[in-house]
Amino acid sequence: MKPTHPVQPVRPEADISRLLEGMSRTGFQGRKLGESLDVWSRMIEDDGCTIMLGLSGAMIPAGMQQCLIELVRRRYVDIIVSTGANVFHDTCEHLGVRHYLGHHHVDDRHLFEHGIDRIYDVFAFEEQFREIDAYIADFSRRIAPFDGSSRAFIRKLGAYLIEAAPGKESLIAECARQEVPLFIPALCDSSIGIGLVMARRKGIEVNVDQIADTDEITRMVECAPKTGVIYIGGGVPKNFIQQTQVIASIHDQNCGGHAYAIQYTTDAPHWGGLSGCTFEEAISWGKEAPFCPNVQCFCDATIALPLITSGLVGKSLQRRSVPDMGL
Repeated sequence: MKPTHPVQPVRPEADISRLLEGMSRTGFQGRKLGESLDVWSRMIEDDGCTIMLGLSGAMIPAGMQQCLIELVRRRYVDIIVSTGANVFHDTCEHLGVRHYLGHHHVDDRHLFEHGIDRIYDVFAFEEQFREIDAYIADFSRRIAPFDGSSRAFIRKLGAYLIEAAPGKESLIAECARQEVPLFIPALCDSSIGIGLVMARRKGIEVNVDQIADTDEITRMVECAPKTGVIYIGGGVPKNFIQQTQVIASIHDQNCGGHAYAIQYTTDAPHWGGLSGCTFEEAISWGKEAPFCPNVQCFCDATIALPLITSGLVGKSLQRRSVPDMGL
């Protein structure tokens, strides 16, 4: 490859979108961060693209809630697949249970004695979390008998939170308002799962059908002219979205792989795990289109997400059409 474009020193900018555009002409992960803004913008401007967001890590406790809400409100994402933990913490915040600035150098035995849970440098009160566990169990009683996907369950929970605590904000409430499907494919691996176990032991009939999750999201992909994917971290949310292309091909609906792809991760590919897996590797599975615009940015999501969200907002991008999810 012959070099043709010189590196352009980035200029400090008050406008985040212009700053990121400048960074796209620099080097290393700064360039990747800038390039990711361009690829995400192209997804938004592509009328036929359904944008899917995979959300892992502890993004809500780390303070990313308002960024995620804004992405949904502006329809910069159309489908979300999340860990159960993020949605549980989001529910906590909606109901006034806060997360607090803490420190990562601390005696954790002392925290345990005082009922304080630690998420790196964020603290929370275990007793308050257990109150939300019980709240979810009580909510389950209100909708029982229930048998459906996690998307359907969370849609009902989001609508209930809007009614129970009007004027408050949360990601799941905004998803309910904007009719953005939110899936939790490993729902039992979270405090939401704990709340549902509490409900089950009280004889409350609530069954979250995780196979229905897989079928529903795959049908959404099959119906979309094209799909773009954005992964915050990796893990279950990433694979759950990635595998839709494989499932579709098994059922003679060859979608050609995702047409755009972005990932913000701190993992590396040489460990062999999915969270660091490159999009080039995913092409071998048919999960990404062979020549799709894609960016892998190795960066802490709590740095990348506020900058990219601000950049998208700063560009004042508008969706010309919103995909029909068929729900």
